[in-house]
Amino acid sequence: MEAALRLGIFVAIFAAVALAEWRSPRQLPTRTRRERWAVNLGILALDVGLQRLTVGAAAFATALYARDHGFGLFNLVDLPAFAEIAIAFVALDLAVYLQHVASHAVPALWRIHAVHHADLDVDLTTGVRFHPLEIGLSLAWKAAVVAALGADPWAVVAFEAVLNASAVYTHGNLRLPERADRLLRRLFCTPDMHRIHHSVVPAETHSNFGFFLSVWDRLFRTYRAAPRAGWDGLVLGLPGERDPARLGLAGLLAMPFRRGGAA
Repeated sequence: MEAALRLGIFVAIFAAVALAEWRSPRQLPTRTRRERWAVNLGILALDVGLQRLTVGAAAFATALYARDHGFGLFNLVDLPAFAEIAIAFVALDLAVYLQHVASHAVPALWRIHAVHHADLDVDLTTGVRFHPLEIGLSLAWKAAVVAALGADPWAVVAFEAVLNASAVYTHGNLRLPERADRLLRRLFCTPDMHRIHHSVVPAETHSNFGFFLSVWDRLFRTYRAAPRAGWDGLVLGLPGERDPARLGLAGLLAMPFRRGGAA
C-alpha cells in the first residue's frame, strides 16, 4: 500500500506539471523532449530497479522496525501524535536540505551529484535524474534520520510522497504568476527559485538548496531571489559539461568516475 500510494501521487503530479510546462514554459528548451526524456527517465528506471533489488523503502522499513522495537527519540519522550508527525516531517526536510548542501561541498559527493546538474535544460524529468549511487546514499541517510527520531511510519510515507512530488514540481519548466511565486516562496520552494540553483554560474549553483520548505535557505543564508543575468540570461547546466554527446545515459553513469570528474 505504501508504494502504491507514493506511485499514485507521483503520477498525478507528473501529469499535472507536464501539462503546465506545455501550456506555459519558463524557458524554451535547447533540445527535444524526446532525447532528454529518454535519458532522464532511463536513469529513473535504473534507480527504481536498484531500489527493488535492495531496500527501496528503507526509511519506511526503518520506521516500522523502530516502532516495533521501541528505539528513537519519539519512543523516549511522550508527545502527542500530531506533534511527532510534524516534527518528523520538518526534521526530514532539514535532513534533505543538509544532504543537498553536503553534495555540493564534499568533492566525492559532488562528482555523483553533478549528474543531476549536467542537464542542459531543466524540466520535471530533471527532478528524477539522480545517479544510482546518489539514490543509495540518500536511502541510507534518510533511514539513519528516521532511526534517530523513531519516526512514525506514516509520517515517513507522507514525507516521501511530498518529497518526490516536490522534486518534480520544483524542477518544472513552468512559469508561475509573479505574485503567486512571491507568496509561495515565503514558505515553499518554487520552480523559479530552484531554477536558479541549476544556473551555470557557480555562485548561483550553490544557492537555493531546498526541495520543499524554503525556510532553510533563508535561515542558513543560501537563498537567492533571482539570477544575476535575469531570467532571459539564465544559462543552465555545468560549465565543463556542455557536449550533448557526453550526456547520454552511458556518459552520465560514467561521469563520477571520469578523470577530472565533472566541472
